[in-house]
This record gives sequence, C-alpha cells and structure tokens, in this order.
Amino acid sequence: MESVRLIGARSNERTRGLDTWVPQRWLATAVGGLVAFAVLVSAALVAGRLAANRAVDNLVDQARAGLPLATATLAGEIEKQRLIPLTLARDPDVIALLETYDANAEANLDRKLKDIAEDAGSTVIYVIGADGRTLATSNFNEPDSFAGVKFPFRHYFRDAMTHGVGMQYAQGAVTARPGLFLSRRVDGTKAPLGVVVVKVELDGVEKAWRASGALVSVINEEGVVIGTTIPDWRFSTLSALKEPENGTVREHLQVVDDTPLTPVPIRQQGELTIAEIDGKPTALVGTSRSVGRPAPGWRLMLLLYADPIITRARLDGQITGVLAFALLIVLGRITWRRRQLQAARRAALTQINTELEERVEERTDQLKRANLALAAEIAERENAETKVHRLRDELAQANRLSILGQIAAGVAHEMNQPLAAIGVYAHNAKCYFESGKSDSGVDSLGQIAALTEQIANKTEALRSFARRAPSAATVLTIDDAIDGALSLLSGRVREAGVAVIIPSRDPSFRVMASRIRLEQILVNLLQNALDALRGRPHPRIEIQHAASAGNVQLIVHDNGPGLDPTIRTMLFMPFATSKENGLGLGLVISSEIARELGGYLELTPSDEGACFTLTLPRVGQ
Repeated sequence: MESVRLIGARSNERTRGLDTWVPQRWLATAVGGLVAFAVLVSAALVAGRLAANRAVDNLVDQARAGLPLATATLAGEIEKQRLIPLTLARDPDVIALLETYDANAEANLDRKLKDIAEDAGSTVIYVIGADGRTLATSNFNEPDSFAGVKFPFRHYFRDAMTHGVGMQYAQGAVTARPGLFLSRRVDGTKAPLGVVVVKVELDGVEKAWRASGALVSVINEEGVVIGTTIPDWRFSTLSALKEPENGTVREHLQVVDDTPLTPVPIRQQGELTIAEIDGKPTALVGTSRSVGRPAPGWRLMLLLYADPIITRARLDGQITGVLAFALLIVLGRITWRRRQLQAARRAALTQINTELEERVEERTDQLKRANLALAAEIAERENAETKVHRLRDELAQANRLSILGQIAAGVAHEMNQPLAAIGVYAHNAKCYFESGKSDSGVDSLGQIAALTEQIANKTEALRSFARRAPSAATVLTIDDAIDGALSLLSGRVREAGVAVIIPSRDPSFRVMASRIRLEQILVNLLQNALDALRGRPHPRIEIQHAASAGNVQLIVHDNGPGLDPTIRTMLFMPFATSKENGLGLGLVISSEIARELGGYLELTPSDEGACFTLTLPRVGQ
C-alpha cells in the first residue's frame, strides 16, 4: 500500500510539472508569434513606401520624357500655321483685293482661302482691310461667317498693323470658340493695306495629347490655361486674380463677362499634385517647361495619373516585403533544421533562381527594345539638326547676298573713279612714250598698276564676302573685322554723309572667328544704323571696343531715332521688323552667328539712338 502511495505521489508531481510547463511554452510561442507579426507588418509597410517612392520617381521620369514631344506637337502646329499669313501677305490676289475692292475678286479669294484652310487644318483664314473690316474669309458660306465683320479692337490686328506680326489667344468674337490668332501685315507701296489672319483652335493638338494618355495644359504668360485636355480647366488661372489684373487678363483674352477666371483646382502635396478632376481629388505627377520661340512666355504642363500606379507599386512592395521576411524565416528554420529540410531548401532555391532568370531575361529584352528605340530617336534628331544647320547656313548666305545687293551701287561708284583714272594715266603714258619721255610713261604705268591692285582688292573682298562656304575660324583682331566691314560699306557711308567714329584701336583685342561671319554681323549692324540715320541731321556712327571678364565687347552706337519700345521685345524674333520693306531676318541671323562663335548679341540701353553690343571670347590675352 505504501509503495502504491509513493507511485501515486510521483505521478501527481509529474502532472503538476507538466501543467506548469505547457502554459509557459504556449506563452513563449504567442509572444514570438506577435513579435514576428509586428516585424512582418513593419517590413510590409516600409517596402510598400519604398516601392511607392520609386513609382513616383519613375512617373516623373516618364513625364519629363514625354514633355518634349508634347511641346514639339504644339510648336510644330504654331509654326506651320504661322507660315500661312506670311505667304498670303505677299499673294497678288490678296494685295489686289486690298488695293481695289471687287466682288468677283472677293468670291475667288474666299474659295482660295477655304481650300488653303482645309489643306492646312486651319479653323479660319481671313483678310482684314486697314479699317478693320473683313474683306475675304474661308468660312464665307457658314452661318457664323466673318464676312463684313469688323475687328479693329483685336490685339492681333493692331499689333500686325503696327509691328508687322501679331499673335493672340482669345475667345472668338463671332463664334465664341477660343483659338490662337496669328496675323501678318500686308504692305502696299505707300502704306499698310491690311492684315492676313489665320485662326487655329488647337483641337488637333489636344487630340494628340489625349492619345498619349497624359493630361496636358498650356499656360500663357499671364498664368491662364488656354489649351488643355481637361475641358473644365480652360480659362482657369494658376492663382486667383484681383483687380485690375483680372480686367487686364479678360481684355487680353477678350472673354465674355460670364466666363469665370477661377483658379485651377490643384494643390501640391509633397511630390504629388492633387487636382480636382470630374469632382474627385486625383493624385498626379508631372512637370512643365517653356514652349520657347514659337510662343514666348507660354509654358506646357504635363501630368500623369499616379493613383493606380502608386497603389499597385505599394501593393507589390508590400507583397515583396512580406515574401522577403517570410523567406528569412524559412531560411532560419532551414538553418535550424538543415538536415531534416535540406531537400525542401534546394527546391525552394531552385524555384527562386528560375524566377530570377526569367525576370533577368524579360528585363534584358526590354532594355534591348528601349536601346533600339533610343538609337532611332537619336538618328532622327541628328538628321533634324543637320537640316537646321543647313537652313541656317543658307539664310546666312542669303543675308550676305542681300547685303551685297544693297551696297552694289556704292561699290560700282567707287570702282568708276579708279577706272576713269586708269584711262587718263593710260592716255598720258601713250603720249609720254610717243614724245620720248619714257620715265614719265613708266610712272604713269606704275599709277595704273596701283589703281588696278586697288580694284582687285575691292573685288576680292566682295567675292570672299559672297562665298557660300565661310572661311575657317582663325585668330583675328577686332580692328581687321571693322576695317573689312567699313570697306564693303564705304560707298554707302560716303553717299549718306555719315561720320564713322572709332575712338581707339587696340591690336591686342583678338578673337577666334571666321572673318566672313564676323564681318557679316558688323555689316548687318552698320546697315541698320545707316537705315535709321537716313534723313537725320549730323548723322554719326560710333564703333567702340572694350574688354570685360575675358571677353571682347564690340559696340555699334548711332544717333538715330532709336527703337520703338514695342518692337524691342520682338527684336530677335524671325520676321519682326519696323522697316517697311524689311524681312526681319538680319538681327536673327547675326544673333545665331554670334552664338556659333561662342558669344552673344544684345541691345543695350542708350540715351540716344540705338546701341548694340557684340560680346565674344577673347584669345591670346
């Protein structure tokens, strides 16, 4: 009995020990599980945040990559449409109708404008007389025809009549549909005859933007959205407008009074842009850039939808984080139970390697396709750059030939004098030799040789200046270029009675440049100065040079009437001119040549006349 009691006592002790050990084990397991779960959740959140940040960075890169194409689409359409009024301003039918109105001529021109508008994709092309009344229009047979409508209040009409060109984005006065108006003045023999205008509503540009899947808006210099793939944003502003700014913007856009110029429903939240689209806040990522020369002051904003991309990236990141943490747990357990689970570990590693190889192959294929596309784009851009350089050289050559045509009369007059002198010396030499005065005859022949060399030097200078391929860049002094330009224009300078003043000369002022190109810049500046001084009392041109911060500055200053403030902002734009028969290309070409030589050309403030400064890098200091 006593042994039975002992056995029972020992059994009870083991039972009590087991009852104590089991709760402790479950407690440790529960705590370990909670810690593992907390770490797992933290890893998932961190991985999701990192993946979302990478997705935002990728979207920003995509927006930056797509922005040049969107900008080129808009700029290309503007440049294409701008050629229409430029061409029609010289059309004989347009000029004839503006000089003498005729109903039959108007009907023929209406049909001609309609055909051009259909071919070019223009909304409306119309011709306005000097009084602001429309004489011919491409929409002559439509209910909202512009025929007979007067537009003297339009900025594009006033700017074209004053400066030769005009550009305005505004709401249509007849159709109430907004669009971009591009205008060009039609000049008569004595006075401006009228203006040719093309209106384009940019529907095709916005359609191309929509096809890309991006949200694109173009904003004018006053901060107003004028073109967009989001209709509700049109005529919205980037910031709230107050009076009188609100009235000024309305007058420039010429919108109806009930058109609200409200701010765009958009705000910045970190790297994300939150916008109100279809009544819902939408996360976007984007960037912006200037449109550039086709539309100075305009900016293009490109936005991409971010919500679905970020959500998917965050989910993928969280899944990856969970998988990574789970993999660590599995690897730890495999290490702990290496012998028991060695086969399972090899299978898991094989599966992982297979997935990685598939991803590497897929990524490699994507990179190959991207490289091929990039190579094609690079080749296309190089071809475009080659065409641009060729066109620039042709414009420079045309400018030089135009200059030669303008100075030809003066050069002919200069050559006529030495030719007449040669005739006199030749007659004298004949008489001297006949009378036996050989020494005097030889002197006359020497004078003839000197005059012949003078004529040869003049013709060689003209031939070099007209050469299509400019000479290679060499080190030359500023004084040599000044002398060359004045030699070409000496006849015109003398005929105009203009005093050319060069206060000082310094042979140490040297630059690396093509002499022909540098002389072309100087000839253009001197030609403009001579044109401005026509009919002015005591005309004077002063040519100075100075050194500044490793550069040479060449300053051409005249005492003419100066430049109208309204033309200063468009001075270096193509086809912008204040001359009645000017093309507006001389300063543009000169500015391009200055940039090619590593410098720049600018208009500098002056109390009297016009003052241009050419800055070039100095060599051999």
